[in-house]
Amino acid sequence: MLGTAVVRGLTAHDIPSVRMLLDRDPGVNVFLRYRIDTTALRDRVVGARVWGFFDGDDLVSACHAGSNIVPAEATPEAIEAFAEHLLVEGIRPASLAGLQSAVLPLWERVAPFLGPARSVRPVQPFLSIDRDPELSADPRVRRVTMDEFDLLYPACVAMFLEEVGIDPEAAGGHGYRARVAQLISQGWAFAIIEDGEVLFKTEIGAASPLACQLQGVWVRPDRRGQEVAAGALAAVIRMVRRDVAPLVTLYVNDHNAAARATYRRVGFGERATFASILL
Repeated sequence: MLGTAVVRGLTAHDIPSVRMLLDRDPGVNVFLRYRIDTTALRDRVVGARVWGFFDGDDLVSACHAGSNIVPAEATPEAIEAFAEHLLVEGIRPASLAGLQSAVLPLWERVAPFLGPARSVRPVQPFLSIDRDPELSADPRVRRVTMDEFDLLYPACVAMFLEEVGIDPEAAGGHGYRARVAQLISQGWAFAIIEDGEVLFKTEIGAASPLACQLQGVWVRPDRRGQEVAAGALAAVIRMVRRDVAPLVTLYVNDHNAAARATYRRVGFGERATFASILL
């Protein structure tokens, strides 16, 4: 507690106020908004808590607290309070992610207790597009169907290994397989599949009525540098904006020059800077 400020777990009663808070920046905050919309903040469903930082009766900031720590609209006072709460509750997250301005000071506060990090990614441009791309869309892109799970899954594993640096199947892979199956069943997995092989794929990782976030953009290694991704993403963005949400976002590692050039070509603009800490 800091003066009149307090951190507490949010409940269903808080949903209107936390939605209002997150919709100040619907693109940046889409992950947390998606979690709230899909769980209704029921503890038995969420598998993690969402904390609120209050100044009196006013909700000032929020933070997803589970395997992923994701602060939202976090003030310096909220960051300090969330760090203290994280340590007191003894949570051992797999990652911290979100706006650089919140994640890095939060990590600095908790690193002596949670570190060392497996990977610190301090600069990840956050990109968005709110219009259909002018670039021609690749007509081969389509939603993946459940009977194509065994085709898509190896590409998802390859992307995860390349991006995160660990094997999602190391502990049996049941959770990761279930997540991929869920995305397919939602109509949130997109790919180019030719001759039984995935050439390109991406998924929607989170969505609200206002925005959605793409994840896992991947091109088969032997097709990279052949301009596959740009036209494929143009197709995905058109479908997603039509069927899911008008604002499409993603974030990318700053050192990935090829990916950043592709996103610029498609029409994404840089709006903010994210950071991720992988533990």
